[in-house]
Amino acid sequence: MKSSIVFLGTGQGSQVVGRGRLSSGGFVLQVDENQFHIDPGPNALMQSALCGVNVRGTNGIFVTHRHLHHCNDLNVLIDAMTVHGVDKQGVLVGEQSVVQGTEELPAILQPRTKNFLEKTLVLNPRQRIGINAIEIVALTTQHGDTPSIGFTFHTPYFSLGYTGDTSLTDDLIKDLKGIHILIMNVPGVNKQAAQDNLSIEDAIDLITAVEPRLAILTHFGNSVLDADPLHQVREIHKATGVQTIAARDGMVINPLSYSVDKGQRTLIEGMQQL
Repeated sequence: MKSSIVFLGTGQGSQVVGRGRLSSGGFVLQVDENQFHIDPGPNALMQSALCGVNVRGTNGIFVTHRHLHHCNDLNVLIDAMTVHGVDKQGVLVGEQSVVQGTEELPAILQPRTKNFLEKTLVLNPRQRIGINAIEIVALTTQHGDTPSIGFTFHTPYFSLGYTGDTSLTDDLIKDLKGIHILIMNVPGVNKQAAQDNLSIEDAIDLITAVEPRLAILTHFGNSVLDADPLHQVREIHKATGVQTIAARDGMVINPLSYSVDKGQRTLIEGMQQL
């Protein structure tokens, strides 16, 4: 079996990425024959190449919301993975304004590149789909007035939750219960710096409530970088007792090391299979 999490970029916003402190581009989850690219922000293609990720192997793209550092490279990624539509393949899963647009907002997905994909799908909170042997469920998130979702991925070997950009809510905690690996976007060292996102304090509360086997912080803003992410995750580990890692650009993690029940199946009856 093959499984990995590849962090293409770990920076948040123009104050970090625009000034070259960190890159962006989201992360890639590889499980057996599946390769999922989550939140392909700026530099997704370049960072994929630098990290040894072949975008032609991508069969799923997942986008949490329409802010540029989560979806800027969506269309060029689709173009690259399909060779400009010659090899029509893959599925895009995301929040409505990204995939279809709304009355007020145009879709981020362009009509031309939409035709390069096998399928596009909008997920609302707590809706689920299946891609091969993996169940994907949309998380309930709250990111100011921007519509957004997160994702959980339930594989035969482990489960992984990704918060996307969100404040801490009871619904988020409920949706993440039982997750083995928890990836959190934590741009702010405190609530004032985090604004409509998770802070370090929120991360401690979320980890304490969810009790994952591994917690990973990413999507760092200036306040977390200035406070040293390594110091922050050491303090989180002390407070929660859960192994906690600060992601780095290009970091690769083997999620099989944090699985609980080998060969488990979590697909729920009645979900949509792609």
